[in-house]
Amino acid sequence: MKELYYLSIEEAHQLLRKKGVSIPELVRAVQERIEGVEGRVKAFVTPTPEEALKQAEEAQKRLKEGDRNPLLGIPAAIKDNMCTRGVRTTCSSRMLEDFIPPYDATVVGRLQGAGAVMVGKTNMDEFAMGSSTENSAFFPTHNPWDLSRVPGGSSGGSAAAVAAGEALFALGSDTGGSIRQPAGFCGIVGLKPTYGLVSRYGLVAFASSLDQIGPMARTVKDCALVLQAIGGHDPSDSTSLALPLPDYTRAFIPDLKGLRLGVPKEFFPRGLEAGVEKVMRQAIKKLEELGAEVDWDISLPHTRYALAAYYILAPSEASANLARYDGVKYGFSDMAPEMWQAMERTRQFGFGPEVKRRVMLGTYALSKGYYDAYYLKAQKVRTLIRQDLDQAFQRCQALITPTSPTVPFRLGEKLADPVQMYLSDVFTIPVNIAAVPALTLPAGFADGLPVGMQIIGPPLSEELLFRTGFAYEQATGHHLRRPPL
Repeated sequence: MKELYYLSIEEAHQLLRKKGVSIPELVRAVQERIEGVEGRVKAFVTPTPEEALKQAEEAQKRLKEGDRNPLLGIPAAIKDNMCTRGVRTTCSSRMLEDFIPPYDATVVGRLQGAGAVMVGKTNMDEFAMGSSTENSAFFPTHNPWDLSRVPGGSSGGSAAAVAAGEALFALGSDTGGSIRQPAGFCGIVGLKPTYGLVSRYGLVAFASSLDQIGPMARTVKDCALVLQAIGGHDPSDSTSLALPLPDYTRAFIPDLKGLRLGVPKEFFPRGLEAGVEKVMRQAIKKLEELGAEVDWDISLPHTRYALAAYYILAPSEASANLARYDGVKYGFSDMAPEMWQAMERTRQFGFGPEVKRRVMLGTYALSKGYYDAYYLKAQKVRTLIRQDLDQAFQRCQALITPTSPTVPFRLGEKLADPVQMYLSDVFTIPVNIAAVPALTLPAGFADGLPVGMQIIGPPLSEELLFRTGFAYEQATGHHLRRPPL
């Protein structure tokens, strides 16, 4: 039998129902895996072994009483920017190193309601700012496929935990690609849902108009099961969509007949890593074999401005959101005789260099005399990018692109060059700017490292994305490969 810690949610659920294993045994198997590999992977900021065993015992009682929720007793990891009552939520920052929330984020509460077992809080780039999980104030996380390489970011801890068998699924947050890029780098499946489909209540804000919580798992079907549990309207979040949640289990059809897919030429630029391009062209050919019609003549002309617009919009919102960390309300505080001096020292020693860089950039963009030149212009670009996608979706039902222009790069390789680091997200950022959903899944491997394929759809097309990803996954089996840990 497959190792318990590498089961999919679906497999674990069936095994639990047949009494092939108990929930405490499943959770202990995952904890033993954490003990065995965590010293090399470093996926967790705060493991929660005692709480997990307690939750496992409670879930086992529910199972005996006839509860058949597919997430009941399933070990999960939570990115450390989602509030968990009684368990510290650090955002991988010295600023919140000792912060223990008095409430749960909506998504955490919904997972608890489903009976999932939290095994720990995962490492991330500080306040979700980064593409490699090297910006954590505590330690970098390593890619399970090659420990000398990054797992991507900012949900790198969540992605590495799932890939390494330290959790059966995880939650991440995606502001410019922070679920999809690490999922692609670690060879797992990740979904950035339509903006507003999943509540952001209890998510520590980075850039509120771009942030979105989503699932990370080993299969497309597992991602759908988690979205089914965490999605839907939440009156505590004013941006939450007041719409009924579809039944995503209808999406699992193993062919793509009648589906028209588009390939935007801007996502296959000169300079795209050769191994990534080769894998992607093979993947698109496979999609055609499965019955999809592929249009290679799609263009999104304003994509080239997306990265620049994002690095005006996101830091601007971050500068406003992070203003609350003043050393008075909560979090780290560096006392000084003068109020302004205390605030200055709090931010000097509480924030890391990448956070300071973005706060300063955003503050500058919003300052008097520069608002029209930068922020307003970026908002206009945002409209143009959304219009490009609207026009593309009149010709095809979904778009196929690489998730990242490269395979995972080495730790430290891009730390000294922020622009090169920002380019890691060049294919994922337009999705957040346009507020549409996108799914990433393993497309294949280049030099033994995972290559992610991104499927982008119009708003609320998650069911279509699951169908496309599921058909490809079943036809190729790339999701079944495991890292050599």
